[in-house]
Parts: sequence; C-alpha cells; structure tokens
Amino acid sequence: MEPVPAVPAPARRARRVALLAPALLAAAAVAYLAQRPLGRHHAGWNGWVGTANGIVFLAAAALPVAVLAVWALARRRRAAGAEPGWARRSALAEVGAVYGTVPWVWMILLPGVDPGGPRRRVNLVPLHDVAEIVAAGPPATAVAQIVGNMLVFAALGFLLPLRFAALASAWRVLALGAACSVLVEAAQYALRLDRVSSVDDVLLNAGGAALAALASRRWWRRPAG
Repeated sequence: MEPVPAVPAPARRARRVALLAPALLAAAAVAYLAQRPLGRHHAGWNGWVGTANGIVFLAAAALPVAVLAVWALARRRRAAGAEPGWARRSALAEVGAVYGTVPWVWMILLPGVDPGGPRRRVNLVPLHDVAEIVAAGPPATAVAQIVGNMLVFAALGFLLPLRFAALASAWRVLALGAACSVLVEAAQYALRLDRVSSVDDVLLNAGGAALAALASRRWWRRPAG
C-alpha cells in the first residue's frame, strides 16, 4: 500500500488563511446578535432581509452552505484533473470572496428612512463625511463605521490575489475595490435608497481592499514564467 503524500506546508497555510474570512464573519455575527436581537418591530421577512442584524444572522446560518460549496467545487476540480492543493485553494478563494462580500453589500443597499423619495444625497468632497463621523460620535462609533466601510471589499482584496495572478498587485486590487464601490454608490443613488452616495465610502472601501491584499501578499498566485 502506497503512503498518502503529505500536503505541503504552504498549501496548508494558504488553506487556513482562506478560512479566516468566513470564520471572522461568523464570530462577528454571534457578537452582533448577542448585542442586538431582531426585536418585535422587525417581525416577518423584513426582520431577516431588511435589517443589518438579520443579514448578519443569515450570513452566519449560511456558513455550512459555504463550506459545502468549497468542498464540492474542490472535489469537482480534482476530478477534472486539477492538482489537489490548487483545487482546494481556488475553491476557498472563490467561495470565501463571495461569502465575505455579499452580506456587506446587502447592508449597504438597505433603504434609509425615506426610500423612493425625492432626496438624492451625494458628497464628492474627500474626507468630509469621515470628519463629520469623527466629530459627531463617540470614538468607538466612529471607529466602527470607518472600519466597517474598510471591510466591505476586504474579502475580495484578501482572497482574489490567491486565485488570480492578474490581481497579484495591491494597485490592481485598489482599482477593483474602487470600481466595485462606485457601482454600489451609483446603485444607492439610482435606486433612491435615501442614503448618501459618498466619495469617502469609495476611498474607505478601496483602501480596505488594498490593505487586505497586502495582508495576504505572501500567498499570492504569481504569474507563470
């Protein structure tokens, strides 16, 4: 009987790193729900899909589905002849990027107080909203809002360079994060969600994606040759 080949140490490390994003999201979901239950005033479907804490709960509940998707995708790629380590790594990166991004975008696209109304608020002055957040609230609230904006596309920035050699660049990830953020801000404006479409959101979203990419730099997929 031939011995089973050991999984190389870099592959094991990459697999653990790729699991970090969904694990952190699940932990945040538990902490968030422990602090803010759904409440009676958000009963029915709106309590699940129309509130931030409902979305966090659904994201945590979907974690087993995400894990199953990684396993199924990796198995399919191994069956197609892909190297086992790469099959796992690519599956983790793809599913993790989607799983770690969709809940944030969903929250951003939740309507405000007067959705569909005539107001369309736009701020194109860099750092204006950040300054207002810092001046208006306690430090913990300001930090939570700023860090929250930086995490919107952090999963994309962290994981996609592990999957695609073309994205193995902090500048390219920065551009990708900025493009995705502009699309979301434009959707807020076009859909009349009564939210502020702000250049500061674009800066924070893109900056968070680039910083996350730098955090995973040692595991990036390098171009061939």
